[in-house]
Amino acid sequence: MKISRIAALFFVSGFCFISTQKSFAQTGNSAVVQDNRFEQLLADKRKINPTITVNDKYKIQIFYGDNEKARKTLSEFKREFKTIDGTIIFASPTYKVWVGSYKSRIDAERALKDIQRKYPYALLIKPNK
Repeated sequence: MKISRIAALFFVSGFCFISTQKSFAQTGNSAVVQDNRFEQLLADKRKINPTITVNDKYKIQIFYGDNEKARKTLSEFKREFKTIDGTIIFASPTYKVWVGSYKSRIDAERALKDIQRKYPYALLIKPNK
């Protein structure tokens, strides 16, 4: 009994001593070195792909999954629906195939009905305004 009380007293006093000591966090500066080609690559991508806008038009999602199947689905879609454009969107860790670009919901729903004949799990993507 006496030993356990001494051990408890020692533990509490040690805890109080340690908790009242001043602690120092790590301090330091980090410098990020970025290759100039990265900025050039981003600028080129923005020039090439300005038409992919997610926010202002309705889209139809026909696939959600891995990269290989997304590419295959998009190429099959382009063979079947030649007048409707499509793209692959990466949302970590999966890929989405979005097709069409519709300003109004009614146009998107009409196209959705046609697309659902071939892709029954297709769904309408609303713009984020």
